[in-house]
Amino acid sequence: MLPLQPVSMFRIKKLDIFITKQFGLLFVGTFFICLFVLMMQFLWRYVDELIGKGLSMEVLAQFFWYMSLGLMPQAFPLAILLSSLITYGNLGESSELTAIKAAGISLMQSMRSLIVITTLIAGISFFFQNVVVPKANVQFSQLLISMKQKSPELEIPEGIFYDGIPNSNLYVEKKDLKTGHLYGIMIYRQSNSYEDQTIILADSGMLQSTAEKKHLLLTLWSGEWFENMRTQDMGGTAEVPYRRETFAHKTILLDFDGDFNLADMAGIAGDAKAKDLGKILSDLDSIRLSNDSVGRHFYQEACNYTLFAAELTPKDSARLKATTAEEMPCVDSIYAKMNSDQQREVTRAAARQAQNATNELSFKSDYANGLHRNERIHLIEAIGKITLALSCIIFFFIGAPLGAIIRKGGLGVPVIISVLVFIVYYIFENSGMRMARDDIWTVWFGKSISTMVLAPLAVFFTYKANRDSTVFNIDAYKLLMMRMLGLRTHRNITRKEVIIEEPKYADDLIALEDINKSIAAYGEKHKLLRWPNPINVFFRPGDDHEIEAINEMLETTIEDLGYTRDKVILNELNNYPIMATHAHTRPFERKWLNIACGLFLPLGIFFYFRMLRFRFRLYRDLHDITTASNNIINQIKTTKNYGL
Repeated sequence: MLPLQPVSMFRIKKLDIFITKQFGLLFVGTFFICLFVLMMQFLWRYVDELIGKGLSMEVLAQFFWYMSLGLMPQAFPLAILLSSLITYGNLGESSELTAIKAAGISLMQSMRSLIVITTLIAGISFFFQNVVVPKANVQFSQLLISMKQKSPELEIPEGIFYDGIPNSNLYVEKKDLKTGHLYGIMIYRQSNSYEDQTIILADSGMLQSTAEKKHLLLTLWSGEWFENMRTQDMGGTAEVPYRRETFAHKTILLDFDGDFNLADMAGIAGDAKAKDLGKILSDLDSIRLSNDSVGRHFYQEACNYTLFAAELTPKDSARLKATTAEEMPCVDSIYAKMNSDQQREVTRAAARQAQNATNELSFKSDYANGLHRNERIHLIEAIGKITLALSCIIFFFIGAPLGAIIRKGGLGVPVIISVLVFIVYYIFENSGMRMARDDIWTVWFGKSISTMVLAPLAVFFTYKANRDSTVFNIDAYKLLMMRMLGLRTHRNITRKEVIIEEPKYADDLIALEDINKSIAAYGEKHKLLRWPNPINVFFRPGDDHEIEAINEMLETTIEDLGYTRDKVILNELNNYPIMATHAHTRPFERKWLNIACGLFLPLGIFFYFRMLRFRFRLYRDLHDITTASNNIINQIKTTKNYGL
């Protein structure tokens, strides 16, 4: 006899390979779709930098490449959500998920291969955020700046006025990107007022940036110069003289900051988005130490700051600084000894010093807030690298269970649900980030609020899917709403195509007669049109076993008569109402729920009148049942071919 070998629980099975293939193909497709959508959304921020600038294909390729690298970690969670939702939706729609569970494989067992894959994708997402994305952000920022540095004429669009140059509007009809020449140039310059304006027209020109990147050198050929000569000594005359100049060649120096200098490059390198997690944590210690030293310095200056009158000599000021609060002379007495001119001068000096102190404190406050904001941004970026990678796993445990519950594949319902889930995540993520950045919430709470909201949803959906819950069964919710609102469903009994055995008409006739007698006795006993005592409704047992017995006997008879070929009987069977056997006695079946409703008066009133409605409806239902039963009894008795 061969010894039994232990079976490894991590052995790859055909089911794991099958589900992995289904998920993998969908993940690749949905990932590129999600990345494209995110890139289009991100592109709107820089559309002015691209359109009408005549950028080469190489520059555009670099632009989109660095953009895609930066957005890949954000595309991972959405792609996992959509692909897992479609995968298990397809399995449920094709009944393959039912076959898997029938074979004794639970939902969690079928998901084990995808859990491993999702964890690996989360690790890849963290790697991208920690290594690739910081470098991509630096390259992306440098690309935007170098586009202005290397070709300042690219900032000038064709066919519209450009107002990016201070005190000037520049119009260019056409640009030659190979030579850098501009054609059909019109410049409108305004210095102080509407009258002090200059209009320059030129056939062609060339725009170049100076070495310090602070000015633009505009060379013009074959043009005219129109300039108003408004001066201060014109005595208010309405006529404004001007001069006109025709030139063949002219050079103009324009103020223009090309946004490219050493400070900007240092700002890019010091941005939290350009650092990995280790660098951020290392810089946080330095930032906090610097902030603490600045704060202590500001505090010491505030403690040592004292306002003194301007007339006090330096010796008196030093003496007053050395005195304590108890030894300080009375300010009012000193002020009373001054004459009116001295008092006005002292008041003005005190107001100036107070205003200067207020401005200084405001400046220091803004500076300190900027330092602390930089610290929060670094901490936000560090936490975001972890939470965004963790969202990949959370989104999988939302998408896969939802697909197993809904059992709808394709790109219809899954896309709608994925968009709704991602909108909820996006709202909480961005709101938390802004609150943390503005120091309204703590950084940890603001950056983890989206995780705290979605993680319980993932646990709930996984639990419900593993228990085969119908939490998203539309028919179940429809039936529940109909029951709450007291809406009824109607019978739809049709003639059977194949009838093997005829109904037992004799037994059915006797049963219908007994039902009519029971209904008559029940009506005499319970008086359904009377209002019941609220104490009995909410605080005492009230199950109506008589109606339950009548309904059970009626449904058995209807089921047997449903095999008849008689059209009259079939028509009368559809006239039988579907009775609610419990709602006319108490709101709920559980005693504690009825007591709670009775104690809470507004809710109790609602359910009391709802119960009254069901009592009146039961009264009409019993009358309709008696009428339909009498018609069927007469049909059975008068029809001879039933052999009665």
